[in-house]
Amino acid sequence: MLTAHYLNKSYELQTLFEAVSFSLNPGDRIGLVGPNGCGKTTLLRILAGLENPSGGSVGHDLGLRIGYLPQGFEPDPQMSLGAILGQVTGDGETLDAQLAEVAAALVADPGDLQLGTAYDDLLNRVQSADPGRVAEILAGLGLAGIDPALPASRLSGGQKTRLSIAMVLLTDPQVLLLDEPTNHLDIGMLEWLEDWLSHQTCGVLIVSHDRTFLDRTVTRILEMDPHQKSVREYPGNYTDYLVQRETEIEKQWAAYADQRQEIQRMRQDIARVKAQAAFTERQASSIRIGGPDMKLKGYKDYQHGIAKKVAKKAKAREKRLERYLESDERVESPNRSPQIRIQFGETPHLGQSVLALDDVSVGYSPGVPLLQRLNLQVQPGRRIVLTGPNGAGKTTLLRTLAGDLPPLCGRIQVGPTVRFGMMDQEQSSLNLELTALETVLPTFPNETRARNFLASFLINGDEPLKPVGLLSHGQRARLMLARLVAQGCNCLLLDEPINHLDIPSRTQFEQALDQFPGAILAVIHDRYFIERFADEVWWVQDGGVRVEW
Repeated sequence: MLTAHYLNKSYELQTLFEAVSFSLNPGDRIGLVGPNGCGKTTLLRILAGLENPSGGSVGHDLGLRIGYLPQGFEPDPQMSLGAILGQVTGDGETLDAQLAEVAAALVADPGDLQLGTAYDDLLNRVQSADPGRVAEILAGLGLAGIDPALPASRLSGGQKTRLSIAMVLLTDPQVLLLDEPTNHLDIGMLEWLEDWLSHQTCGVLIVSHDRTFLDRTVTRILEMDPHQKSVREYPGNYTDYLVQRETEIEKQWAAYADQRQEIQRMRQDIARVKAQAAFTERQASSIRIGGPDMKLKGYKDYQHGIAKKVAKKAKAREKRLERYLESDERVESPNRSPQIRIQFGETPHLGQSVLALDDVSVGYSPGVPLLQRLNLQVQPGRRIVLTGPNGAGKTTLLRTLAGDLPPLCGRIQVGPTVRFGMMDQEQSSLNLELTALETVLPTFPNETRARNFLASFLINGDEPLKPVGLLSHGQRARLMLARLVAQGCNCLLLDEPINHLDIPSRTQFEQALDQFPGAILAVIHDRYFIERFADEVWWVQDGGVRVEW
């Protein structure tokens, strides 16, 4: 249905990928994974026909309907929600009239291929505009309750993401190319999208950093390797891929260890043969010939000859080793994932209680609280995840706990040694013009201490000297966490801290949080993260909070 033939993409100073080949057929569910910047979005744009490859080609069936979901959808701010959706679904009566007109023309000239294609396209649009189908998709994505007259400028970021997904799904595509479809979706909507995809016959290629979403939707993984500039295919879902990759790495480490032993053996053998040649040469040179003793002279020449032969053997073995070290047979050392190692010796100790909410209501208007009559406690060392539908009040509750918003009623008791550190979704507290080093330097006595501290958060090399605006989202997230820790914060309030992070960056961020000794409250929708991180979940829904252990 859709095939990539040896695709290459290069820019002046960078090659993203080379010789990428794979096929996407009806019913295929493929996850495309790899670190940010390796070319995943570029590959999707090439498959969608929005960008040209540097080499290779994309082949697909004639008239194939391709639905492409880009990141960062921005509709015309002046258009209403209803008008935007109308661009996709069209007017039912008009479409019916156009379909009848084309059908009549096709009866008169059944061999006209253009008319046949136009009829198929109109029939698909009529089916896509079915009110029941439209209502189902809008309801599943939480858009059914929004006034169709609402201008796009008043939609939230999450609503824009959901609108873009709805627009793609409503076209009834035969191939779906989804670039980060899970951003800004709450768990309920993620589960709806997973279920919707499982009942479709179209081929789907998904770029996502949501590991649980990939586990529940895909049956094949394509891994983009930025070092090899290649794509490798693995059967199964994301967890299957991890197992296979771990097995491969273990085998590579074993082969690499065997290779090192063999190289060491060869070098020792070469050294031994060289030593033998030198010894034989010294023995020959030590022979003293007096008078016409031809037998002794012959023996000396014989020993010199042996020494030359042994030296020649050593030289041959050296060349064999050089050829081996330069050959394709040589096993490369597997890339080790960098590990975060943090010392928290200066973090203030928390007392017996961090936070206590006594009959607290939160919101922006006294008459319309988002959440009310909350009676909650936070103990030292707890890992608490706040999750629930978008708009339920999770961020508002977090801001109230941080002291940015006063509670509408009730009382919040904060432990005497508690020092809050807040991380918002957009990382807005970072000054993009400062370097990473300048960001944390005020809390350290000298640059050396500051750089060593940043290195423990995997911000090293020349990265501490780069302006923050040039760092990746993952580096910025770790920098924000580093600054909060350096400032002595012992209770972290994190609002969607991993939203823009790729899977390696999420793993590194999770490692850092694992080592943090204080309490953490985090707004998260990533179920993989929740399962491995949380020891307590606050479900924020319907004006209240339900605690699960």
